[in-house]
Amino acid sequence: MDWKNRRIDALLELALTEDKAASDLTTHLTVEANLRATATILARQELIVSGLGCIPRIFEIFAKLDKRSEPQTRYEVVSHPEIFDGVRAREGQTLAVIRHNARALLSCERVILNLMQRMSGIATLTRQYADELAGTKAHVLDTRKTVPGLRALDKYAVTCGGGANHRLDLSEGILIKHNHIALGGGIQQVLTRARAGRKPGQRVQIEVRSPHELDDALKFGAEALLLDNMTPKQVALAVARVREHEAKLANADPEVPGEKRAWIPIEASGGITLENIRAYALAGVDFLSVGALTQSAAAADISMRIKAESN
Repeated sequence: MDWKNRRIDALLELALTEDKAASDLTTHLTVEANLRATATILARQELIVSGLGCIPRIFEIFAKLDKRSEPQTRYEVVSHPEIFDGVRAREGQTLAVIRHNARALLSCERVILNLMQRMSGIATLTRQYADELAGTKAHVLDTRKTVPGLRALDKYAVTCGGGANHRLDLSEGILIKHNHIALGGGIQQVLTRARAGRKPGQRVQIEVRSPHELDDALKFGAEALLLDNMTPKQVALAVARVREHEAKLANADPEVPGEKRAWIPIEASGGITLENIRAYALAGVDFLSVGALTQSAAAADISMRIKAESN
């Protein structure tokens, strides 16, 4: 993650501005301007760490926003070499220690915790799904079901948990869904248009919900498939049909342009939970997309303890 990316900077600045961190009335009235303190960030449950990189950037942006005073901008963020984004932390473990101006620590505390709690919650849930896939070839994917404005952080958290990212936005990749098919005149028409207008190297993926739609998608040149709201048994039958189609393509006349494709990735989505994801994986799919990773993850329990430094 590039924590100095302009998109991330804008997100962090918005979070600080939303909380009016630079106008922290209580802190300015009760804490001396030059007091320095040490903040310890603690895991209060077992979790997968995500978001440590946002801490120094938050303080750098805060220093630019704070017009009321001139806080000491000298700070230090340290963590144990074994603690970094993507690792499992135990309950009670220290995730990071921050030495900084006390006012800055208090004013930025909530923003830091909000982001780390959400990101670590997503990473922790993702790891649970990824662990269910151990020993299979399948990979768990996120979706675009993210909090508006937080997508980059949400998707980064998924990778910290061992998942993979689907499209970041609508400009990345071609995924023809049911509404596109309905509005575009049918499977043949939308596939023909998408294949004709795509950029070099782009696969055309299409959502199918029945054996009939699957057969049409294969017939008219789908290069990746999304099996939507099928049972594991239905998925297994669909996978067998796709692999049979792949075998025919592998033996097709190589002189016929566009007829020979080595692999048609198969993704399943809809109704996939921790309890059934392994059954879907064993049905033979390559990818399993789970909206719950970013839509339903509970925030991880993380706290910050702040103590004044002794002179």
